[in-house]
Amino acid sequence: MKKKTAVIAAALASCIALGATFTGCSLVSSNNKKDMEQVIVEVDVSRSDKFPAKLEDYRNAITTTSIVKRDLISYFLNVGYSYIQNGSSYKDTFNLLVNQLVENAVLTQYCTLELLSQSEDSKSLENFLAYENDVERYEYLLGNEDDVLLAKYSLYKSLNSAIDNYEKTIIDEEDEYTGSDTRTTPVNLNTEQDDYYPHGKDGGLDYYVYTGYTGYLLSDSGIYQDDALDGTTRLTRLRAYNSFIKNLKNNYLVDEKEDLTDIMSLDYIQNEYLTQLKSRAVTKYFNDYEEELEEQLKGGDTSYIQYVYDELVKQQKRDYESTSDFETALGDMSSSSFILYSPNTTDSDEFTDGKHGNYGFVYNILLPFDAIQSRELDSLSKIHSANEDDDYYYYERNKILKNIKTVDQRSAWFNGATKYAFDATEAGIEGYYDANSDWLFFEDNLTDSGEGGRYKKLQAYTGSYPYNGKVYENENGSYTLLGNKLDIDGMLKEFSAYINFVLGGGNNVEFYDSYNPENGNQVYYNTDGFHKADDEDEIDYSKFVYASGKVNFGDFNKAELMKEGTAQYKAMSAVNELQFAYTTDTGVLSNYIGYSVSAYDTNYIKEFEYAAKLAVSNGEGSFTVCAGDYGWHLIYVTYAFSVDGGYVYGEQPDWTKISVEGTFENQFFEMVKNNNLAKVSTTLRSRIINDFNKDTSVTKYQNRYQDLLDLDD
Repeated sequence: MKKKTAVIAAALASCIALGATFTGCSLVSSNNKKDMEQVIVEVDVSRSDKFPAKLEDYRNAITTTSIVKRDLISYFLNVGYSYIQNGSSYKDTFNLLVNQLVENAVLTQYCTLELLSQSEDSKSLENFLAYENDVERYEYLLGNEDDVLLAKYSLYKSLNSAIDNYEKTIIDEEDEYTGSDTRTTPVNLNTEQDDYYPHGKDGGLDYYVYTGYTGYLLSDSGIYQDDALDGTTRLTRLRAYNSFIKNLKNNYLVDEKEDLTDIMSLDYIQNEYLTQLKSRAVTKYFNDYEEELEEQLKGGDTSYIQYVYDELVKQQKRDYESTSDFETALGDMSSSSFILYSPNTTDSDEFTDGKHGNYGFVYNILLPFDAIQSRELDSLSKIHSANEDDDYYYYERNKILKNIKTVDQRSAWFNGATKYAFDATEAGIEGYYDANSDWLFFEDNLTDSGEGGRYKKLQAYTGSYPYNGKVYENENGSYTLLGNKLDIDGMLKEFSAYINFVLGGGNNVEFYDSYNPENGNQVYYNTDGFHKADDEDEIDYSKFVYASGKVNFGDFNKAELMKEGTAQYKAMSAVNELQFAYTTDTGVLSNYIGYSVSAYDTNYIKEFEYAAKLAVSNGEGSFTVCAGDYGWHLIYVTYAFSVDGGYVYGEQPDWTKISVEGTFENQFFEMVKNNNLAKVSTTLRSRIINDFNKDTSVTKYQNRYQDLLDLDD
C-alpha cells in the first residue's frame, strides 16, 4: 500500500466533519428553515478568465456549486466552534470558514475536470453526465472501488464516532466508575494503516452505522462491533442517536418530515456522502500527480537523492561548526530530520580509559523516592546545606536509595479515561513474557497490525510485557492493582530477563565490574568517600554508578536503527516498553529515541550526566545505573555518534535499500519525497485556488450571512 502525503488530505477535509460532537445548543434558533436554505456563495470555475484551454471540452461536466447557509452552520459546529473557544471572533471565524468552503468547491470542480480529461475512458464526459445524480457521477469518476469504499468508510466511521461521543456520556452517567488518570502511550496507538478500510467477504465494506434502530443494529455493523464502547446497549445507543438527531434538528440540518430513524436516508447524510466522494476525487487527482513525480524521482536513478544528501552534508558541515548549533539539531533529530555529519569531539577527554566523549541518545527508566523517602532526603539536604559534608550526604542518601521500591506504573491504562489493558488468555494470545499476570495492553495494535492489518505497529514497542502484579476486576468496572515491588536489583533482573526474552533467549545482557546479577553491587554501599583521590575538592561521579553493562546484539548498524526484526531494534523496543512500564520520567516517553546527550557539559544533574556519557562512550546497547536526587536512573543507549567527526552514514549510503522500511535510506528517501512532493503539491493547490478564487468565478452574498458575522456585537 502506497503512503499518501497528508498535505492535500488535510487541506481538503470534509466540509461537514461529523466526527465531532455538536455543541448541544442551537446557533440559529432565531432563524428558520428557509433562511438556512439561502445560497451564500456560488462557485463556477468555468467562468474564470484563467480557465485552461485543455479543459474546454469538459466544461459542461460542472455546474455552479451553491454553498448554502446550512453548510456554513454545519461547518462551524464541527470545526469553527473550536476557534471561538481559542479566542477568535465570530466574524473572523465565519469569514475563514466561508473562504475554506469556497476553496473546497474550487478544488473539487477543477480536479473533476482534470480527472475526466485524463481518464482512459474516451467517453468519460458522456458517461459522467449520463448518471442521474452527483453521487453516481462521482462514484464513476473515482473508477476504483477502493476509493468509493474509502469514502463510505470515512462517512460511516465519522457517524459512529459522533454518536459514540454522546453515548460515552450516557454510559459514564450510568456507570459507578469513570477513570481520569492518564499515562503517555506509544507512537501509532490505534492509528489505522494508510487508506485502510475493512473488506467484507463479498468484496464490499465490512463496516456500518450503529444507531440502535432497525437496520442499524450492532449485529449489522460489521467490524464496528470491535470498536463499540464498553457498556453499550441498544438503549444507550438509541438515547445517544436521538441526542445527535436533536442537535441536527435544532440547527435545521434535518427536516422533521424525514424518517429520522433511518440515518442513511437523510438528505443531510447523503450530502455528506457526496462531500466525501468529492474529497476522494480531489485526493485522487493530487495522489496521481504525486505518484507520477515520485516515479520520476525514483526512476532507478538515485543521483538526485545522492545530490540532496551531499548538499545537506555540506550545509551541516557549515551549520555545525558551533557546538551549540549541533546540539540544538541533535535535540530535534527524528525520522524526518537526520544528523548526517558529526563534528569532531576528540577534545572532550572525559574518562580515564582513553575514550573520548561521544554524542548520543538514551532512554531513562527513573525509579523515584516515595513520599516518605523524599521527606527524608529533604531533611538530609538541609543538613548538607548547613555543614557542606558531601561524604555524609551521599552516604546517607545511599541508605535511602537502597530502600527504593518501585511498581508497574501502568495503572492508568487500566483505570484511566480509556482502558487499554486486556486479558491475554481471553484474547487467545500466547508467547508473551512470563511475568506475574496475563494482562497486556493495546490489543488492536498487537493483534491486528502490520502487513494486511488494520493498525500500524507500535513504534519501538514489543508489547509482550504484562502488568507486573496482581489484577482484580471490580464490579463497577474498575480494577484493583497490587504491583510487585522491585528494588534496583529486582529492576535489573526484569531488565535483563525481558531483553533476553525478546531477543529469543540466551544470555544477551552482560554486566561489568563489581555488579553481580544475583547479589547486586555489595561494594557500592560501603564506599569510604565520594571525592577524587587526587583532588579532594572534586566529586568523583564514577562512585555513583551502581551498575553498567551492555546488551550484546552484534554489530550495530546505524542505517537500520528503526528496521523491524533486527536484534538492535528488538532490544531497543524491549527497553522502551520497560520505560513505559516503570519510569516516572514521563518526558522521555514517545520521545523518538530518547534524550540527547552532549559530549560536553549538559543541563542534566551531574550524576546522570556522567553515567549517560559513560554509557554513550561504550556505544549502542550499553547501559548504566546511577544514583541521583530523584532516585535511581537506569540509562540505555539507543544511538551514538562517532567521536572523530565526518559522515554518520558514510559518504555514499546504499540507495538500493530505498524501499526497505526502517532503514536510513528508506527514511531519507521518504523525507526527500515528502518535502519535495509536498512543496510541489502545495504550490499546485495554491495556484489553482489563486487562479479561480476570483470575482469572475466566485460570487458571495455576504448580506445573507451577515447575522453570523455580527454575533460578536
